[in-house]
Amino acid sequence: MTPPIGADEPALFRSIFSAYPDALLLVDGHGIIELANPAAEALLGYTAEQLVGLSVDELVPDSIRPRHAEYRASYAKNPRPRPMGTDMELVAKRRDGSEVMVEISLSPLASQGLPHVVVAIRGIGNYPRVKRALQRAHYAECVARMGRLAVDARDASLLLDQLPVVAMEALQVQVAIVFLLEPNQLEFRVAAGAGLLPSEAVGRRIPNRPDTPPGFVFAHGKPVIVADYRQEQRYTVPQAYLDAGLVSAMAVPLSDRGQVVGALAVRSTQPQRFSDDEVRFLESLANLLTATLQRVQSEESLHHAQRLESVGQLTGGIAHDFNNLLTVIQGNLQVLEELPAVNGDAYAQQLVSAAARASKRGAELTGKLLAFSRRQVLSPSRIEVPALIDSLADMLRRTLDQRIRIEVNAPDDCPPCVADPGQLESALLNIAINARDAMPNGGTLSFSGQLCAALPLQLRGDFELKAGDQPGAYIAIAVSDTGAGMSDTVKERAFEPFFTTKELGRGTGLGLSTVYGFVKQSHGAITLDSALGQGTTVRLYIPRYVETEQAAGDAEARPGEIPPGLKVLLVEDEPEVRTVAMRFLATLGCEVTPCASAEQALPLLTQDAAYQLLLSDIALGPGMRGTELAREAQARLPHLAILLMSGFSAELLDTSQSAPLSWELLAKPYSREELAHALATALQAVKG
Repeated sequence: MTPPIGADEPALFRSIFSAYPDALLLVDGHGIIELANPAAEALLGYTAEQLVGLSVDELVPDSIRPRHAEYRASYAKNPRPRPMGTDMELVAKRRDGSEVMVEISLSPLASQGLPHVVVAIRGIGNYPRVKRALQRAHYAECVARMGRLAVDARDASLLLDQLPVVAMEALQVQVAIVFLLEPNQLEFRVAAGAGLLPSEAVGRRIPNRPDTPPGFVFAHGKPVIVADYRQEQRYTVPQAYLDAGLVSAMAVPLSDRGQVVGALAVRSTQPQRFSDDEVRFLESLANLLTATLQRVQSEESLHHAQRLESVGQLTGGIAHDFNNLLTVIQGNLQVLEELPAVNGDAYAQQLVSAAARASKRGAELTGKLLAFSRRQVLSPSRIEVPALIDSLADMLRRTLDQRIRIEVNAPDDCPPCVADPGQLESALLNIAINARDAMPNGGTLSFSGQLCAALPLQLRGDFELKAGDQPGAYIAIAVSDTGAGMSDTVKERAFEPFFTTKELGRGTGLGLSTVYGFVKQSHGAITLDSALGQGTTVRLYIPRYVETEQAAGDAEARPGEIPPGLKVLLVEDEPEVRTVAMRFLATLGCEVTPCASAEQALPLLTQDAAYQLLLSDIALGPGMRGTELAREAQARLPHLAILLMSGFSAELLDTSQSAPLSWELLAKPYSREELAHALATALQAVKG
């Protein structure tokens, strides 16, 4: 017969305490641990003997330890059951100094008249949903970090050396390697790597044959995943891989304008390591690396006239691929954020927000890459000059040499200007980077913004000014430095494309020429004041925002509502982008027919088809382009609204110059709200 619980309560309670799956600590009124269960040992990395007698403050990260001591003292005055970590991020410090995400519950109890607290600690970092969301956010942050390096790096070897390390650490694999195809296309060279095997040291050559690992990737031109080397039959697995205990692998091609020029591969000692998230992450790194390598090659081998076109293709190609990826990431995050299970979970919302912020930084990165191209699609809007300058100055304070002092003079009453916000920021950033290079030993970088009473005389007649030289029609935004300055000869050529005074490999000479082109396209003007030893001031004259005219234009252009059940023919060759677009359209109440190509869509466009709008990507892979499909579709159905989208700025610019005015254009990545606005505008254009 089973004895009653009360027969041996202490032993029973100790058994429960020991068997409990969460970490449990019994803490006295002074914060000293008196008892710990095995789960606490496993989670915190201590033995039970090491935990007993230890202050709970030792389990708190150093950065928040003073606040924790205050909290513990406050809690001791009013002990009560309290869960923590469900609506905030909590971390515990392990014995080895690492940190683990946790949820904590406090339960006060009294024993022999002395106050005690039972602390229950649950590690949440291994929850599958949380772990995957954190991993995706981490991947996005790594891509953004490598993207910043790709933009700033003057030497491709810097990115080439660091990218495999980042890939290896992010994916938690044992080997990461970059293969580059030699000019003879007969073999690959190991260009860089981390955790390399002796048989694949940097500089080694690997034959370009389908039976070699990089040759197989080259032959197929798409990502390759190996679940288990021991069962791989598609190509010959080197014995060195098996001897090193490598089991699984993933490789993606490095593609330059449609041609495979190498491969980026990672290898692991664990089987079945790689999912779609890991493939997209590695492809993003590969695109950044390829873009940087192609840029450097262009700078070294092409003539000046060829380089401008090369850089345009480079940045446009990155934008197209990267913006497709960002469309998928941002679209799915927006859908995920609105799911009831996530909407009601504050912690999940934090994870989604973190991933959204990382993807937004990726979009900003794409915009900065596009600053190298002078063929930009501008979207002028109202810009608050003080806010823009303050934001840019804050970013530069965090990134520039601390010996450079940054000053800002932009009165709050400075009127707004009208220009493309992203391109104006890129222009100011280009000028600031030049200023930084002119002050290698430090100095002062100044930003100012103010209403311009009158344009300088030398500008009148030299620019296609929006408001002529009317007083008060422009906002003057100036960037000044205390650097080496320029001679008169250098000043005369400063805005010429590819003109640079920097040493070979330190600059393309596109910075100020891009700024000049942007200002001209914005119907503004630019001046350059400089003298040797006296520093440099670049001043942009941007048209002032006119409230009445712009408001009237906005009211005139304001689109209507999307009619319920709008019948949309969707044409997108990227499956994941197509899925995101379908989800967005479905939530907007549309009836969607998806197609993967123009050839698949054409048979559906019969005379009696009920479609009201065609939503198509411009670049649809081999075959008919989206613009051709749109012309044929409107010829068959004259009242069909047309909305074209692309992540390639040059495509949008070319289409905007040649397409009918009734066609609407949408840049990738886009949000559901931006898609809805574009749909409504396209429908209104057909009605008008």
